Amino acid sequence: MSELLYIENLTAGAEETELLHGVSLSVGEGETHVVMGHNGAGKSTLGSVIMGSPEYKVTGGNIVFNGEDITELSADKRARLGLFLSFQNPIEIAGITLAEFLRNALEQVTGKRIKLWDFKKKLYAAMELLDMDKSYADRDLNVGFSGGEKKKAEILQLLILEPKLAILDETDSGLDVDAVKTVSKGIDEYKKRTGGALIVITHNTKILEALSVDKTHILSAGKIAAEGGAELVDDVTKNGFERFSQQGA
Repeated sequence: MSELLYIENLTAGAEETELLHGVSLSVGEGETHVVMGHNGAGKSTLGSVIMGSPEYKVTGGNIVFNGEDITELSADKRARLGLFLSFQNPIEIAGITLAEFLRNALEQVTGKRIKLWDFKKKLYAAMELLDMDKSYADRDLNVGFSGGEKKKAEILQLLILEPKLAILDETDSGLDVDAVKTVSKGIDEYKKRTGGALIVITHNTKILEALSVDKTHILSAGKIAAEGGAELVDDVTKNGFERFSQQGA
């Protein structure tokens, strides 16, 4: 299986504070990786740095995606290459509808003009899969959406854009059992439809039940404290993070 993402000795931070300390990992095409750890371990920071968030500055190491060094690329250029990041707390944008946002994002990523009829057909099919009322397509992006609907809108974006690698940051946070099942269904459909790779950032194992996990990474204090397969998820579920926190200190 070809290597899709390769991160070597990555250090990064915000302002004057270093938050990631020599992180190295690789993700193969079609693989599902899980990043777990305590709150504040650096999980969301890692996802944002991979995506190229201007909030963080890389001070060492490299990020290679699909054979190209993207360490210095802006987030929009990384998105065009096939990277995607779902936000832990999706933002609200008044004045642009969900449908307009998704169509524009699709055109920006593909570099092609998308016919309205073709786009709506794809949009409504994805919304039906996620049990989303079609009226949400004409509402301002995330404005007045419940927490669950915001998370569904993120997975809807995943299904529309079909990236090569999707980073899902705490997608299950704040969701009830039924919403987790629906979101998991959307993620599973993305995997089946595209064969894309996943990095699932979470501290809750519920969303992982429907996924076949290839590798698990435990972050602690901005370092990788442990790595393993799906069995490491079960270990964390039974025994918690404490021993890994001591290793990462």
